[in-house]
Amino acid sequence: MKLTTKGRYAVMALAELAARQSARPVPLADIAERQDISLSYLEQLFARMRRAGLVKSVRGPGGGYLLARDHDAIPIADIVRAVEESGASSRCAPGDPRSCRCAANASGAMAEPCVTHDLWRALGEEVEAFLTRVSLDDVLSGALASRSDDAPDMLAAGE
Repeated sequence: MKLTTKGRYAVMALAELAARQSARPVPLADIAERQDISLSYLEQLFARMRRAGLVKSVRGPGGGYLLARDHDAIPIADIVRAVEESGASSRCAPGDPRSCRCAANASGAMAEPCVTHDLWRALGEEVEAFLTRVSLDDVLSGALASRSDDAPDMLAAGE
């Protein structure tokens, strides 16, 4: 899984939405102001998150966004996946001109992987596994701060 500014901003915005949401929708302008994120950028992110079933939009006066599910049922990985174009952590992508040697060549045959291919693949898998175990509720409750250095071990145990 690849983490970019897009994914980080989406998580920040959804955490803000979850923290401010009551029974009424939260306007994107409020989230943009509180998180210092461009409103037009948030509109793009929320359109993707709406298509992914993470948020619902309410139009008209008093409109805005609501979470589509409880925050304990939204893994951070779902948020990141909803807004990222690619899940790859490496540049090993067929058709990418910046790609390393392990991408398919012009004939479609795979070349030998680059020396760091397995490192980036494994890192991406670890990041995705961690973000799948962490929910939006964990972020809001501060559960991660209390887990400090052993956060991955404690999350793996389901605490």
